[in-house]
Amino acid sequence: MRSHADDTRLRALLVAADEAALTEAYDRHAPSAYALAARITGDPCCAEDAVQEAFVELWRHPERFDPAAGSLRTWLCMLARRRAIDLLRRQSVQRTHLTRLAGQAPTEPTVEDDVLGAAQAKAVRECVRELPQLYRDAIALAYYYGLSYRQVAIELGVPEGTAKSRLRAGLRLLADRMEAAGYSLSGQ
Repeated sequence: MRSHADDTRLRALLVAADEAALTEAYDRHAPSAYALAARITGDPCCAEDAVQEAFVELWRHPERFDPAAGSLRTWLCMLARRRAIDLLRRQSVQRTHLTRLAGQAPTEPTVEDDVLGAAQAKAVRECVRELPQLYRDAIALAYYYGLSYRQVAIELGVPEGTAKSRLRAGLRLLADRMEAAGYSLSGQ
């Protein structure tokens, strides 16, 4: 029963926006969520992203966790599992779409493709993390969580035009930083 009591206590603290409770939940449950996500994706970077998204969900909406329905560990693992599967689907759709645009038949990625893709994804994540928060938040909501301009505006509490402006400016700044890091964005 100690686990249920701890989960109930953590939920109450998270609802009250207690950052120490998030740290405690992360320290306690991230290794399990990561192990599951890594088994699903087979990619450490994707697994990290899935776990990060699960904990962002916990932080943003702690009230969605119900200790009476199950443990926090189980709930976070379920979120990480869903995010890992979503990431795999997104990668598959992107690969198929890109090969169609190039006029080629879809091919299986090589190890080199996977390594290059992982390196580029890591560089993008690092450049996004370095953006000013107002751009970083807008980009994360739109591109990592798939929200529309209107949904981004609602989440940020700003007018829709402001959300669009932040996204455009943030993407421009991101492109500049990516090019400065040596990544060509011209498609060559």
